[in-house]
Amino acid sequence: MLNLAAMLENSARAVPDRTAMVLGVQRMTYAELDAAARRVAGLLHSRGIGPGDKVALSCPNVPWFPVVYYGILKAGAVVVPLNVLLKGREIAYHLADSQAKAYFCFEGGAELPLGQEGWSGFGETPGCEHFFLMTADTSGNSPIEGAESLTAALAGQNADFVTVATEPGDTAVILYTSGTTGRPKGAELTHSNVMLNVLTCHKLFGEVEHDVHLIALPLFHSFGQVVQMNAGLASGATLVLLPRFDAAAALALMQRHAVTFFAGVPTMFWALLEADASDVDLPRIAKNLRMAGSGGSALPVEIHRRFGERFGVTILEGYGLSETSPVATFSPRGEPVRPGSIGRAVWGVEVDLVSEDWTSVQGDDAIGEIAIRGHNVMKGYFSRPGATDEVMRDGWFRTGDLARRDCDGWFYIVDRAKDMIIRGGFNVYPREVEEVLLTHPAVSMVAVVGVPDERHGEEIKACVVLAPGAALSEDELIGWCKERMAGYKYPRLAAFVDTLPTNATGKILKRELREAGAADARTAFPCGS
Repeated sequence: MLNLAAMLENSARAVPDRTAMVLGVQRMTYAELDAAARRVAGLLHSRGIGPGDKVALSCPNVPWFPVVYYGILKAGAVVVPLNVLLKGREIAYHLADSQAKAYFCFEGGAELPLGQEGWSGFGETPGCEHFFLMTADTSGNSPIEGAESLTAALAGQNADFVTVATEPGDTAVILYTSGTTGRPKGAELTHSNVMLNVLTCHKLFGEVEHDVHLIALPLFHSFGQVVQMNAGLASGATLVLLPRFDAAAALALMQRHAVTFFAGVPTMFWALLEADASDVDLPRIAKNLRMAGSGGSALPVEIHRRFGERFGVTILEGYGLSETSPVATFSPRGEPVRPGSIGRAVWGVEVDLVSEDWTSVQGDDAIGEIAIRGHNVMKGYFSRPGATDEVMRDGWFRTGDLARRDCDGWFYIVDRAKDMIIRGGFNVYPREVEEVLLTHPAVSMVAVVGVPDERHGEEIKACVVLAPGAALSEDELIGWCKERMAGYKYPRLAAFVDTLPTNATGKILKRELREAGAADARTAFPCGS
C-alpha cells in the first residue's frame, strides 16, 4: 500500500498529542486530525464513494481542509481541490470536468460567501451526487436551504475506518491549472508522485525535531499543499493556518508561535518587507526562523537581498508546477546561494533545456524551454490525451518556462515563453528589465509587459508601485532606465499604480496587464481595481 494518507497516520502514531494545526484559539492534535479524517472516509464509504471516485474540495486555510483532504484519500478516492475564488459557473465546470461524485464546500459568511457559489455550481452538475457544507458552526445547522451540513453528516460516524490500500500509480490528487492559455486542465498526480515529492522536501529542507510552519500559501494550490501541508504533517510539524494572507498578521503569527518555516511567492516576501513591523520583535522572529523558501514565480534579486538583511535568513528558491508535484529544482542547503537561481534538479529528477523541436539546447547560458522528467511528473491531464501529448514525450514534460543553465548545472528562469516581448525583432525578457528597475530607490515593485505598437510590433511598458513617500515621473524613470539598459530593452512607457493584480496564490497576473495595455498603450493599468 502506498496511500498518501499513511504519512499522516505515521505522525499520529508517533506524536498523537502534538498540536498538528492552529487557527486562532483553535488547536487540533495529530490524534484528533487523524480521527476526524477517518470519520470523513467513513461518511464517503457510507454514500457509496470509494477507490478512484473523484471528490471536489473548496476550502480556505482552515482545519476542515486537511481533515477532508486526508479523509478522501483514506477512502481511496481522488481529491480535487478547487480555487476558493471560483464562481458558481466555474465551479460547475470543474465538477463536471473532473467527474466529481461528491463536493465539500466551505461557507465563510460575509468574508468568503463560497457556500452559495458552490451550491449553485453543484446544482448545475447532475453527475455530482453529494454536497457537504463545511462551516465554523458546530450546531449542525446548514445556512443554505437544502445543503447538507458536514458536521451533522459526521455525527454518526466513528473513527475506526481502515484506510483503503492504493497502488503507487493510482491517482491521489487532480490539480487544476490556472487556465491562462485556455480552459483549466486537471493534472493527475499519483500517490507515488506526491509522496516522493514530500520525501524530497524533507531532504531539501533538513529534518528537525519539531518545525512550526506558517501556512500563508493557499492549500488548494500545489505549493502550499505538498511543500507545507503534506511535508509538514508527514514530519510531525505544527501548521499555523492563515486563511487570507496579510503581511502584518503574518508577522504577528510568526512571533506568537515561534515560526521556524515560512514559504511564499515573491509578492509575499515583498509584502513582509513593506509591512509595518513596529508591533513585533523582528530580531525574535529572525532568531526562530530557520527556513524561508520561495517559488511560484521568479524571485527578484533585490527582494532576496533585502529579506536576508532584515530577517537574517537566506531565502532558498525553487521551481516547479502543479504538473510536477510540484518541486523540480531547488537551491541546495549548505551551498553558497546564487541569487536569481532556482537551483539544481532535485533528487530523482532530470531537467533539460529544449528547443521547439524537443532537441537539447547546448552551451552554458544558452536559453531554452525547461523540460522535466522524473518521479514527480504527472500521469497526464485528466481526460485530455491530446493536451497531454502536446506537452509530454518519452516521460519528459515541457513547462513553457524559458531558462538558462550555468556550467555548474544551476538554472535561472528567464521568463515565461508567453511573457517574452519581441520589440523590433529583438527578444526582451521582462524579468531582466524588472531586476534593473527594482534597484531604483523609488521603486518598490514592478511588472513589465509588452503592449501593441505599430512601429516595433510590441513596446515595453513598466507598471510600477512606488516606495512609500517616493516621487517619480514617467520621463525620469525612462531616462534612468535608458542609462542602464540596451536601447532595445528599456521601457518607453511607464504607469504608476497602487497595487499589481495577483491571483489567489499571489502571482502577478501579467495577462491582465497585457490586456489592459492592449486597450490603450498609454493608459495606466487598472491594477488597483
